[in-house]
Amino acid sequence: MSSNPSPRQTLRIAICGGGIGGLCLALALSRHAHLQVDIYEATQRFKEIGAGVMIWSRTWRILELMGLAPAFSLVAHASPDGSMGVGFNFRRSDSSDEGFQFHLAEMPYGCIRFHRADFLDVFVDHLPSNVAHFGKRLVSYSQTHENAMVTLHFEDGDTAICDVLAQEERNSTLLRHVNPVWTGIIAYRGLIDIDKIPKSKLDEPDHRAIRTPMMYCGPSKHVVSYSICRGNIINVVTFTSASDKYGVPYNGDWVVECPAQELRQCYAGWEPEVVSLLELVEHPTRWAIHHLNELPCYIAGSVVLMGDAAHAMTPHQGAGAGQAIEDAFILSSLLAQASPKNVGAALAAYETVRLSAANEVLRESYRSGMMYEFISEFGEDYERLGPAIQKQWDWIDRTTPEQDRMRALELFKLNEQRSRL
Repeated sequence: MSSNPSPRQTLRIAICGGGIGGLCLALALSRHAHLQVDIYEATQRFKEIGAGVMIWSRTWRILELMGLAPAFSLVAHASPDGSMGVGFNFRRSDSSDEGFQFHLAEMPYGCIRFHRADFLDVFVDHLPSNVAHFGKRLVSYSQTHENAMVTLHFEDGDTAICDVLAQEERNSTLLRHVNPVWTGIIAYRGLIDIDKIPKSKLDEPDHRAIRTPMMYCGPSKHVVSYSICRGNIINVVTFTSASDKYGVPYNGDWVVECPAQELRQCYAGWEPEVVSLLELVEHPTRWAIHHLNELPCYIAGSVVLMGDAAHAMTPHQGAGAGQAIEDAFILSSLLAQASPKNVGAALAAYETVRLSAANEVLRESYRSGMMYEFISEFGEDYERLGPAIQKQWDWIDRTTPEQDRMRALELFKLNEQRSRL
């Protein structure tokens, strides 16, 4: 297997969807001269809905390997330095009396937080100008068995040809068989300017959520809050769960604006620091939280799934963005070594490495939410629940990104050798 394919081995890669994973993949691939990279975005610009995004140490390591850590440091809540930090401070908070901490999740780097738009912009700012194509909504594609080429058909009538189609968008008409499932969870999201938070005797904004990522917990409900934008904004996400509605079709738009009073009423009677925080959310949005059932495969011929198209998950472990970046890291490492003749072996290696790992995080993300709301098998047994919550993040350092990349490249080589037999 040649690590430097000749110009005649140019590999044409099309990416459908300009979210975090798609942009990360496009950027990584664009650094290789023998790869032709095109990213197709249905809208007129790259954009992300939502406000806060968090990543963990293994994702930060990928950004370091890509040479992007200095740029991301500038837009993080604080510059990551590798020291031990708080993942979340877990409190029992569903009483009008002051709540209490029942677990403090700590780990190297803690959780690294960003405003989602700032996070996306770092990828956009580093992307070559000739890679992106806007207003290109993919409506169908066809594959030829003879040469494995993929023909893309866009809503505006244009077509394109590629050797590999990487699909990130989960709402595409191409993925009708990959149906997101309503989890029975409703989330409310909002942002609070730090200047609106009451000040302490030291004339500084004073709330626990400014300093520490917080997880306020109660039966079938929990509230997440943490600072972003260098501590100038508090991101608030609240959840209310109806487990008996899991899998029931959700009627209505998945994301809508809602009255602030609807949010506040949902957590009336909670501890004062929760109530006071939610009173500052002026324009919340309501989200019906969906996720995918675990998929059995990520590839079909020369089409490969990544990001939300492969493993859309609940946000309870703050892992969605990181998993999309891991997809991009492994897939780009393989495609950089591939040619049109052996790209199938590369995609198979990607699926082997990423399928089980991402499905585990998808599955355990939902389970983590049940733990936070005391509806798991641990109930309200704090002595067992705290360690169980901590264990949910074991995947962060079970392997390193470099180890996963090495394993993928070894599988690629093995797959290629088998194909020659």
